Amino acid sequence: MNEQRNSPALHAALDTLAPGFADPVHDTQAVFRTLLGALSRPGTLATIETPLPAAEPASAAAPDTPRAGLAVFAALLTLCDYATPVWLAQPDAALAAALRFHADAPLANTPREAAFAYVHDTAALPPLDAFACGTPESPEQSATVFVRVDSLADGPSITLRGPGIESTHTAAPAGLPARFWQERAELAPLFPCGIDFYFVCGAQIMGLPRTTRVEVS
Repeated sequence: MNEQRNSPALHAALDTLAPGFADPVHDTQAVFRTLLGALSRPGTLATIETPLPAAEPASAAAPDTPRAGLAVFAALLTLCDYATPVWLAQPDAALAAALRFHADAPLANTPREAAFAYVHDTAALPPLDAFACGTPESPEQSATVFVRVDSLADGPSITLRGPGIESTHTAAPAGLPARFWQERAELAPLFPCGIDFYFVCGAQIMGLPRTTRVEVS
């Protein structure tokens, strides 16, 4: 074991591993509050401002920098642990290695196995019923899906209603496949089962919980 710990290969791997939070306790608390706020106020924009060295701008060729960026990387580091499998729709070796090292999070082989999922390219978003929706007895055993979008303000207008919204709220995430809203509507009768979403663009996020009703203009 000591030989493995002192091996040049291991040291090289650790040297290129994307670093996690500088202050894990306070940073995870700050990110969690932001994530909770975004989901409790559907359609509003929130910004994850917690410093995360791994998400600073870097060369596109740098293999040790996750493509996910600050918001997703910080969110997954905050939410994931050994009991929450993560599914990545597109391979991201740096993100996978960082999640395993910093959060001890296993990688899921399929969307159905995932507690959390990240879709970097919306073209790779699987049908929504491919994700776990929970069961009537355990609706919490469902997926939370982070989807990177082109913009959080320039897409088709949608009207949101439900808990956390006083009357109605208008949002306009851009880049989602046209089938997304129909597939999400088809899950509504399954409530309290369902899927919670975060749309991500740069450091900004928008929450869309299963409790929110959506009308597409």
